[in-house]
Amino acid sequence: MPSAEDTSVHQERPVVRPTQQDEIAAAGSELIGGPVGRWARLGAGPLTPVRVIVLVAIGMFALGMVQKLPCYDWAWFRGTSSQYTHACYSDIPHLYLGRGFAEGLVPYFDRLSGDMEYLEYPVLTGLFMQVASWLTLTPTGDPMQQREQMYWMVNAGMLMICAVIIAVCVARTHRRRPWDGLLVALAPALALTATINWDLLAVALTAAAMLMWSRGRALAFGILIGLATAAKLYPVLLLGPLLVLCWRAGKWREFGSAMLGAAGAWLLVNLPVMAYAPEGWKKFYTFSQERQIDYGSFWLIITQRTGRPIDVDTVNTASVLLMILLCAGIAGLALTARRRPRFAQLAFLVVAAFILTNKVYSPQYVLWLIPLAVLARPRWRDFLVWQACEVMYFLGIWLYLAYTTSGDKHQGLPQEGYQVAIALHLLGTLYLCAIVVRDILLPERDTVRRDGSDDPSGGVLDGAPDAVAFGQAVHHHGRHAAPAVEGPRVEWGTTGGAAD
Repeated sequence: MPSAEDTSVHQERPVVRPTQQDEIAAAGSELIGGPVGRWARLGAGPLTPVRVIVLVAIGMFALGMVQKLPCYDWAWFRGTSSQYTHACYSDIPHLYLGRGFAEGLVPYFDRLSGDMEYLEYPVLTGLFMQVASWLTLTPTGDPMQQREQMYWMVNAGMLMICAVIIAVCVARTHRRRPWDGLLVALAPALALTATINWDLLAVALTAAAMLMWSRGRALAFGILIGLATAAKLYPVLLLGPLLVLCWRAGKWREFGSAMLGAAGAWLLVNLPVMAYAPEGWKKFYTFSQERQIDYGSFWLIITQRTGRPIDVDTVNTASVLLMILLCAGIAGLALTARRRPRFAQLAFLVVAAFILTNKVYSPQYVLWLIPLAVLARPRWRDFLVWQACEVMYFLGIWLYLAYTTSGDKHQGLPQEGYQVAIALHLLGTLYLCAIVVRDILLPERDTVRRDGSDDPSGGVLDGAPDAVAFGQAVHHHGRHAAPAVEGPRVEWGTTGGAAD
């Protein structure tokens, strides 16, 4: 497997070779010649880690597009259940017409016909959808099927760029572990769900924010998190773990910069729409509150097993309380752990808690967790176990929808089978959460810290001494870690910085 070594920043600390540290990676490398040898010349040749990861990410994304081919050709446009039996459903072509883009309506400003009065997505996602419609250059006189196909294709191209950005950012966030980005590029759930909806935009902005924080750029991190939150709600949750970690390390100035950047960027994007189209702007938030219990949540299992519907206000309140309890537990873990947890570990746990307690779990929500899971637990076995559960859920929801929409034929998965698929998704996510919690409590089991590193994605937190800690004596992490990096220039895909 090609590799590269960063000789400009940490000469004494070579790049981690996954084939020498991970048995699954070593076994998989047999397909391309086996583990890297002791005398391999790292960094020689054109195949640097980032370049390899980019090529793999593009290849896997293309395979995901091929998987949607039956729907692209006909299943999106002929009947309902066929797009489910082929497991190739996507919101994108349907919403091209359903949300007024085909008619030239302006999101948030123009009222829609039908049951949805305004576009129900955050502002930056709405802008992404609008730009894609501008780039859909098929004449208005062409058949609607061709226009919807082109709209999906344009969005797929834009989302592919987002997927590549995610893989590159993950590869660069942990300087000495560039090959971890290969986990993102090869993630089967990413290939299968990337073009269902527009979530990859928020995921790419969040991954870029994590990269900026790892380089000590607190303000840039905040700006990107603000933009990501303007595309999807979940990225704002990362400010919670950051607050706790900066409290423990006494890095209030950096946290303040991050908060200022996040608030400013979010307001910059949202204020114009808030001011001139308030009804359209708030549709995303009212829709989220009013939405009933939907697919993928443990709430759906409860209602299906008991046969009793649960009032949406009750579910909203219960979900918020559960989330608060879980966040309090994560904060307590962060403040009392023997060694300060890594930022990526807590970020993963908080977003996973949000997913687990939510009243809906669309199959593309797995994209939120993939880069965070790789940064939190870059171990092939655990990652693939979780991915297998998510792929089973991906198949389960489409087969269940095929069953419910195929009339008397009942093609697909009955209700009990779908409940098993939901349980697999929940158990797989809980399994990965348990492994991350174990790594926090037993830092010697943490793959990233095995070589003595502290928090490679922590930026100013990396190697910083504790200012506050509860239930233990305050100690200094810097004895075990490389010095914190205060923000050198970020290289994007260049040969010289390939192993950053």
